Amino acid sequence: MKIAVYTLGCKVNQYESGAMERALQARGHTLVPFGEKADAYLVNTCTVTAVSDQKSRQIIHRARRENPDAVIGVCGCYAQTAPEAVRAAGADLVMGTDGRGAFLDALEEALREKRARPRGGVVRVSPALGHRTFEFLPAGGVDGRTRAMLKVEDGCVNFCTYCIIPYARGPVRSLPLEQAVSEAVRLWKEGYRELVVTGIEISSYGSDLPGKPGLIDLLEAISRAAPLLRIRLGSLEPRTVTEDFCVRAAKIESLCPHFHLSLQSGCDATLKRMNRKYDTARFRESVRLLREQFDHPAVTTDLIVGFPGETEAEFSETLSFIRACDFAAMHIFPYSRRSGTPAASMPGQVPRAEKARRARRAAAVAKEMEESYLTACVGKTFPVLFEEMKDGENRGHAPNYAGVTLPGPENLRGRVVPVRVTGLAPGGLTGEPVRGAQP
Repeated sequence: MKIAVYTLGCKVNQYESGAMERALQARGHTLVPFGEKADAYLVNTCTVTAVSDQKSRQIIHRARRENPDAVIGVCGCYAQTAPEAVRAAGADLVMGTDGRGAFLDALEEALREKRARPRGGVVRVSPALGHRTFEFLPAGGVDGRTRAMLKVEDGCVNFCTYCIIPYARGPVRSLPLEQAVSEAVRLWKEGYRELVVTGIEISSYGSDLPGKPGLIDLLEAISRAAPLLRIRLGSLEPRTVTEDFCVRAAKIESLCPHFHLSLQSGCDATLKRMNRKYDTARFRESVRLLREQFDHPAVTTDLIVGFPGETEAEFSETLSFIRACDFAAMHIFPYSRRSGTPAASMPGQVPRAEKARRARRAAAVAKEMEESYLTACVGKTFPVLFEEMKDGENRGHAPNYAGVTLPGPENLRGRVVPVRVTGLAPGGLTGEPVRGAQP
């Protein structure tokens, strides 16, 4: 059967969709691009904002237009938190954030019986807060890629006041350390050269496992088993970045010095309303420790502007704080009111136009800092992992995740090449290969 897959949202969703795609192919199905006529459409949804919900519904409608007789199966976070809305949008099969194998079984059953749009649809969603077992999905990457993702954790119990994800993903569950190491070794043998360690909240990795191994224990174990496999981390909570973590991490030669620390606000009063588990002093200490142990690391972050109750003075505090942290890059989001979260009913909701204005101001500061960071890279030499050749240029990433372009004609995809940075290019850096150097 021809099946098309569409993924919305985060890297974890991308990982899970990739695992389902590989499973479908192993079952004998043919994957086709979304937008082509298919026998079934699989939509993996996101619910981090109300806009995400809307996009998920739009994709379901689009699939139905592509083939009115097709079976449409929907899973993921929006399907978990609003299954009836998903069914009303036209889904034939609705499952949530657990049981991907069972979801594919049910999709195949619907295909065999040709039950396109069964009466009322089928909803099989178990309560997320009751999820207690980590669902193992084999790691991998998209065909032709040199970078793979490994999901080592699911769930979150932080309950930030703006976030619906704990209700969509449930409590923390972790992939056993030995199994994670085995997957990393397999990926290296398959030819992948970089591993992205990802999860919903990887800072809590191991808290549910016997002996409670931490994230740094996992990284050390992977590096021992596959020493030439570059390791890149997903988003970290500041509490993870202790002196012990940094000292041990700095000894892992294969660990990429790119650390994405979730900030969300540079004002203590706003952080408290968000129910974040740190203040600006603790965050700043994390940044200091990383820069103390690593040479010119890329410290990046997320920022929410216009959170309920955020005054102009509080926003100014945030601007001053991000300047002091001197981030290499930032993701900036205007606060999105999300029903079902405490923040949605907080007083002091900031007007949309003001949130947009603050986002533009923060983005201008972020752009200055990014340009400053990239400029400081000029003259340095980095081992660049090249991922594609396009328009006569090799394109890849340095360990700090700066994009690097190198003129052809040789296709360097899949190779790690020492590159001396000679200047800035759109979206990153440009350079020249260092002849005779070891990667």
